[in-house]
This record gives sequence, structure tokens and C-alpha cells, in this order.
Amino acid sequence: MTRRRPAHLPTRPTWRCRACGIAWPCSAAKLVLLAAYREDRAALLAHLATLREEAAAQLGADVSSARLDERFGGWTTD
Repeated sequence: MTRRRPAHLPTRPTWRCRACGIAWPCSAAKLVLLAAYREDRAALLAHLATLREEAAAQLGADVSSARLDERFGGWTTD
């Protein structure tokens, strides 16, 4: 019997990866997101902006706005 690994999804309200425990989106989550939205970059950016706002509300002053911008969108640029 094989054991399935958890998906690389955020654990709220900490915004850590459920599978690897690092700040979400982790590298694996980024790859999944890029593949899922490969045909619609605007939709990817809109999705990440929504998640970034949710994370900002849940993390509060624990993480700066600039840090969240980089974390949720800085890696999407060409």
C-alpha cells in the first residue's frame, strides 16, 4: 500500500505549505500553479492577488506588504 503525500497547499492562517512546511507558495506549489495557468497568465495573477489579500488579512503585521508582494507575485515575472 502506497501512502499519498499531501498536496502543496497553504495551511491557513499560517500560510505554510501543508506538505513541506515552508512559506506558501513553496517551489512545488509554484510549479503546479504555473502549469495550471500556463494558458492564462492574467488569471494566475488574479488568483495570486486574491490569495495574497487573504494571507495579508490572516498574517497581519507578521509579514510586510512588500514581502507578501514578492512571495505571491514576484516569481511570476518573465
